[in-house]
Amino acid sequence: MKDLNVLQMEQNIVRYGDLKPCKTAFIDAHTPGSDQKENFTIIGGGVSESPDQHVHIADKIGFNIGAAGQPPKCRNSLHSHRTAEVFFVLKGRWRFFWGRWGDAGEVTLEEGDIINIPTGIFRGFENIGTDYGMIMAVLGGDDAGGGVLWAPQVIQDAADHGLVLAETGRLYDTKKGEALPDGVNPMPLLTDDELKAFPEPTTAQVVPHYVARYLDLMALADRAPAKVIGAEAKLRDRPGFEVDCITRGSLSEAYTCDLPEVLMPMRGHWRLEWDGGEALLNPGDTCNVPVGLKRSLTPSMTGEASLYRIRTTDDPAGPTMELT
Repeated sequence: MKDLNVLQMEQNIVRYGDLKPCKTAFIDAHTPGSDQKENFTIIGGGVSESPDQHVHIADKIGFNIGAAGQPPKCRNSLHSHRTAEVFFVLKGRWRFFWGRWGDAGEVTLEEGDIINIPTGIFRGFENIGTDYGMIMAVLGGDDAGGGVLWAPQVIQDAADHGLVLAETGRLYDTKKGEALPDGVNPMPLLTDDELKAFPEPTTAQVVPHYVARYLDLMALADRAPAKVIGAEAKLRDRPGFEVDCITRGSLSEAYTCDLPEVLMPMRGHWRLEWDGGEALLNPGDTCNVPVGLKRSLTPSMTGEASLYRIRTTDDPAGPTMELT
């Protein structure tokens, strides 16, 4: 690959301060308790149901990067995905819960913690901290599994507050005078038989195999990148991408990668250098590194430094782990 100048690389970097939120991304955007959340689509098309969603980088790299920002006590309603959904907490304290009614199990995540939510279960999350919080997301596949499946009560509650989801996956706001087009039906509710296929795992089944704590990863990544999600990682899974945790001292030499790679700093300021220039990456920034570009990563200051690195793999875009 030929050298890239700084301006060219900046087009591959989405700065935290430049993130453009959508407040009407999903069907629960008017539902009390969920109506203050902000959704961000950073790389890829994402799964937003709103035409107002801004996409920062539209490249198809085998997975999607997004984020959710929520004030305290704001909740994301129960939904399911057909492909992987991985979160790490950038800011705040968050409760993740799951099950048909959200009461099968739960776990609290602190800053830096990461969760690989099992495919095919209803899940939701809420900010239980005292300030505005942010979680960063990785969704498997270029089309993220074709969208979101909502628990029936979410669709019913949304209709009471003016939002109707069409069978096409697009939202219509009746408070704005919008209506479903002729010949387009509302999204059908999942039937009782369909709902029986959604597992109800306990906390004890999920947490040991699907949650990695930040402090544990920092210890594991003392001298080499810690494998967080992957075939031979702490969370053994093959969802179509792999996740590593990199800290100060994890990387000592420049390297190249023949597959798409995304860098997402968690703590500290990281200097990304390549043939042609350098850029500083800060917590909350997202960098889509061009395939084949020789690059090096070093913390630019003393103190705590960590980042998550996500790479495409040739595995199918869905977890292979099974609940036991």
